Amino acid sequence: MATDFFDYDLPSCLIAQEPSPQRDAARLLVLDRKSGILGHHLFRELPELLIPGDLLVLNDTCVLPARLIGQRARTGGRWEGLFLSEHAAGLWKMLCQARGRLLPGEEVLVEPGPLRLRLVSKTEEGHWLARPSLAGSPPDLLAAFGKVPLPHYIRKGRASDTDRNRYQTIFARRAGAVAAPTAGLHFTLDLFNQLKQRGIDWTFVTLHVGLGTFQPIQTEDLTRHRMHSEWGELSVEAAETIASCRRKGGRVIAVGTTVVRVLETVATSGPIRPWSGETDLYIYPPYTFRAVDALVTNFHLPRSSLLLLVAAFAGVDLMRGAYKTAIGEQYRFFSYGDAMLIV
Repeated sequence: MATDFFDYDLPSCLIAQEPSPQRDAARLLVLDRKSGILGHHLFRELPELLIPGDLLVLNDTCVLPARLIGQRARTGGRWEGLFLSEHAAGLWKMLCQARGRLLPGEEVLVEPGPLRLRLVSKTEEGHWLARPSLAGSPPDLLAAFGKVPLPHYIRKGRASDTDRNRYQTIFARRAGAVAAPTAGLHFTLDLFNQLKQRGIDWTFVTLHVGLGTFQPIQTEDLTRHRMHSEWGELSVEAAETIASCRRKGGRVIAVGTTVVRVLETVATSGPIRPWSGETDLYIYPPYTFRAVDALVTNFHLPRSSLLLLVAAFAGVDLMRGAYKTAIGEQYRFFSYGDAMLIV
């Protein structure tokens, strides 16, 4: 199947530039795969749309303030960087952008100072390795000098003070992502209380969302796409909670495509068990899901691996029909947009 089949036209006015006034006030499009019926709800109605005994699995990764702004020490020219991960020997793997060619050995002055980054070398993938001038862990240094790494389609990446809170789930606890697991942004404490009262449990896995999540598939043949790798973990507690749900006949509901990738990575080699490591699992139609019974997810970019995962889960025709309906009904798309529940 050609990648162009997963392209679609989206009016720019439907790309959400701000989150909903309240997290759980987002709209929720419900797709029943057996009947093909679509329903229109609000996210705060989720507890009533699920069944007692269901288990929600959420991603507890925490978004780092990974965007850095500064100037080149040599020329004074503007520089912008995005922290990707910590490399060996305390180096930072980064994306860097500046006018003119950056050179190994250059220093960058990060605003507002006094942090400096010395560019050491480039990786085969074209990322820079940089050495920070100050001691400290990446989360600590980024908390002091970084900004929220909003995707470019939201205000051209320009974050406001409120984004520090809203581009983060309320249950985020493990720092390491450079993009939010957006399906989890809609949850509130009140919603969790309602879920509990209805007999619906939840547990957490971790997947540190990387920059590759936003990269469109460039190959004409979608099967030739090379999936980015991300670090994840499924704890002993989470594995036991999922196993208990299965024994009782409950459904495992993944909150977000990142959770699907963790669970299906583990399930490719047998029953759900504790796991940690890198995954480059690429899910596209057709795919046999082994660990996930239902999915909560936002609306995704055209030609993205996330959209292909949703198509594999919902069915290609049902997914295309749902997106057509969402556009017609003026749902809000992408990171700060509305959500879907696929059962």
